[in-house]
Amino acid sequence: MKIIKTATLGTAFAVLAGTTVLADGHACAITDGRVSIVGNEFAAIQSVATSALECAAGASEAKSNLTADHQKINLAGMSGNPAEYTSAIVANSSIVALINEDVVRPLDDLVAKYGQDIPARQLITVDGKVMAVAFMANAQHLVYRADVLEKAGVAVPTSYEEVLAAAEKIRAAGIMENPVGGAYKAGWNLAQEFTNMYIGTGGEFFKAGTAEVSINNAQGVLALETMKALTAYMNPDYLTHDSNATNAEWEAGNVALMNMWGSRAGNLMDAEGSEEMVYSNTKPGGPLTVGDSGTPATTLWWDGWTVAKNISDADAAATFQALAHATSPSLLNDKTMSEAVWLMEGYTPEAVNEGVLASVQAGSTPYPMIPFQGLLHTALGDNIADFLKGTESAEQALADAEAAYTAAAKEKGFLK
Repeated sequence: MKIIKTATLGTAFAVLAGTTVLADGHACAITDGRVSIVGNEFAAIQSVATSALECAAGASEAKSNLTADHQKINLAGMSGNPAEYTSAIVANSSIVALINEDVVRPLDDLVAKYGQDIPARQLITVDGKVMAVAFMANAQHLVYRADVLEKAGVAVPTSYEEVLAAAEKIRAAGIMENPVGGAYKAGWNLAQEFTNMYIGTGGEFFKAGTAEVSINNAQGVLALETMKALTAYMNPDYLTHDSNATNAEWEAGNVALMNMWGSRAGNLMDAEGSEEMVYSNTKPGGPLTVGDSGTPATTLWWDGWTVAKNISDADAAATFQALAHATSPSLLNDKTMSEAVWLMEGYTPEAVNEGVLASVQAGSTPYPMIPFQGLLHTALGDNIADFLKGTESAEQALADAEAAYTAAAKEKGFLK
């Protein structure tokens, strides 16, 4: 069983607020090899990719494909020989599939040759081998409209129960009809929202020490019922809304409360895309709770980069150097500082990142980094929408997800 070690990430969280720039970044003199990056499309990753491609301007190829569908294409794009992509920008969950399918290479030799000044806290290890370099922390947390809450006469929520009460008051006052937003698109996004909520109930995904799933229980039902209660205050098309669509709803002034990625907060709080009344009143809150477990209903994440296995040594060297440069202190400036909770030396937290830092300080749980968690994530995303649509009971939807996971886990050899 491959379990990604999280100690280095915890160390990074502990030193985020007090670092200073100690180096000018990695040298950029790439004249050989190929750099081809696949990853998500939010601002922080766009900045990393831009810096990497500028560094690789002298390479034989320098390109990126940043898309919300990155997790649907990165494995296929790294499976060829040679791989289409020389690097995938990944997070806690998405690296597991790439490691299990053996399409990313250990980076120890490249770290020794080109990455001696990368802080140890950024090196993500699996079974003692460096498999990725983390560059930012992320979490989902409350985002709220301060003016709308004030008009409705409600305090900033700290729990989902308080979100529901606030939403009812906002609707009853005629301020907004659907004041709650959420990335509830059926599939990965919906499964992530369940994962957050289920962790917040205190539930365990698997029977201790096994790959046997265990979510069809009181905590699973509470998680689903809370999610369904929230959807009553969402846009009726919520099952089609990923992070991009949810953010568009926010910037249009249609939403006042939502659980959203900290990496998106900068876009919501800047002057682009929304009226002054919206962006000036957009504030980050902390992680929400559900029920009485006291556990934050969110997950901590790192984002980082890998190097493909099925590429030449020249391509690997070029890719490593370009991305090492792009995730060094040289990236940090007045524009980029607010785009993420960066793990590099020299990061200084800004107001837009208070939600992620609050999630860290609240002791939020890292997304489970075990090889079969992704199978459960997929099974959840494919099955729990039926309950939200009212076509199945919570228990049946959870049973369907368990059955789908069990079949996939047996196929992969995690269960007999």
